[in-house]
Amino acid sequence: MIKQNILNRKTFVFFVIVTAFTYGCKQASKKELPIYNPADFNPKLVDKGLQAKDRDHKVINFSLINQNGDTITQKDYKSKIYVVDFFFTKCPSICPIMTNNMAKLQHVFKDDPQIKLLSISVTPEIDSISILKTYATKNKVIDSKWNITTGNKKHIYNLARKSYFAVVNEGDGGLQDFIHTPNFVLIDKKKQIRGIYDGTNDKEIERLMDDIGVLKND
Repeated sequence: MIKQNILNRKTFVFFVIVTAFTYGCKQASKKELPIYNPADFNPKLVDKGLQAKDRDHKVINFSLINQNGDTITQKDYKSKIYVVDFFFTKCPSICPIMTNNMAKLQHVFKDDPQIKLLSISVTPEIDSISILKTYATKNKVIDSKWNITTGNKKHIYNLARKSYFAVVNEGDGGLQDFIHTPNFVLIDKKKQIRGIYDGTNDKEIERLMDDIGVLKND
């Protein structure tokens, strides 16, 4: 009986040690994503009036038109995790790669209502609704998951430079202004920037997918 009690105690102690070790490993391996504010970016990417801001940055409200002619606003992304990129349909270089990688994200998260995608044209004067619809159809866009959008050029360039910090802060959004960036920007449910990735790099896309998983479990 005494031997049995000793054995039981040893078994219990062993169980506690193993449980503690396992929990410790899980805690050590748990990944936390940073929350990016203007002060965390290269100053060249940030409007001078925002460069010193080191807390509480949230992406600003937007109003865009998608491939179906519907107005898309921040309300369509309320309480969602989403990825945004800036592209144009006539781009012969990085945009096809970026769009292909957005399509991969769509495929991976197509059944997850928490995740959405947003692509914004940087040549809205060329990318009409009909052109975006053709582009969306070609790339098998799921309307409920991924909005391919156009809109007012100054508004779009303001979003890129003062909200998502995706491109160098030069230009006025006028006729001769043009931006081109491979960046994918990850936004959480609170409209905060949680990651920036090279949308043309496979390893970066894998990192992005992992980070989306982290946000889902946050």
